[in-house]
Amino acid sequence: MKVAVTGATGFIGKSLLHALRVAGHEALPDLRGAQALVHLAAIAHRRGVDQGELRRVNVDLAADAGRRAAAAGVPMLFMSSVKVHGEDSDTPLRETSPLAPRDAYARSKAQAEDALRAIPGLQLTVLRPPLVYGPAVKANFRMLMSAIARGVPLPLAGIDNRRSLIYVGNLCDAIIACLGSAGKTYLVCDGAPLSTPQLCRAIGTALGRPARLFRFPWVPAGALTRSLEIDDAAIRRELDWQSPYSFDEGLRLTAAWYRNR
Repeated sequence: MKVAVTGATGFIGKSLLHALRVAGHEALPDLRGAQALVHLAAIAHRRGVDQGELRRVNVDLAADAGRRAAAAGVPMLFMSSVKVHGEDSDTPLRETSPLAPRDAYARSKAQAEDALRAIPGLQLTVLRPPLVYGPAVKANFRMLMSAIARGVPLPLAGIDNRRSLIYVGNLCDAIIACLGSAGKTYLVCDGAPLSTPQLCRAIGTALGRPARLFRFPWVPAGALTRSLEIDDAAIRRELDWQSPYSFDEGLRLTAAWYRNR
């Protein structure tokens, strides 16, 4: 299949281009001749971004891509985020869970989903992943790896939460699995969730630098302290999808990149 990919130079995009080639597909820079479109282009982790710019890139450009795909009769996969459901969850999130975006990025993703679904004739699939990790990872996951690698003591030992993650190789495999399934929205993750202390200790093991965690009576609220768990049974059942990389394998590959970067 010939697949047009926007955002191909980004963290997920680079991995997707490789995964498409391995799977026997051809990646294209635009819609001319494409049989499917994967829209990854977005502003994600840039602080202080202008709200108008965020809407222009995350909403308007996505809608424009959707209109072009509809006009060409090409199915489109849009990369959204679990954050459209909020920043935490008391129970595992599913595709039918209420939307409750809390920051500008999450709101822009929810608005883009709405704009795309309003386009007549568009064959749309939406993926909502949690935090994505892997070689060349940025933002919070990379900062956590850096702190553990440097032996920084972290006051996280007492946190009892459940967070879902997804390795970039698993996300790319899910994207490819979705190329022939229009009209669906899926949450997707590696599998079983982890607590923040479990994640830190696993990162330490992969890096060969045991995580230095200690208990503290008060930890500032943040992503690392909250639960955000996904139930991705739908994509596994309906597409017979299984994550090709285990969490340990994905983390080992991420740690190898971090050590050799």
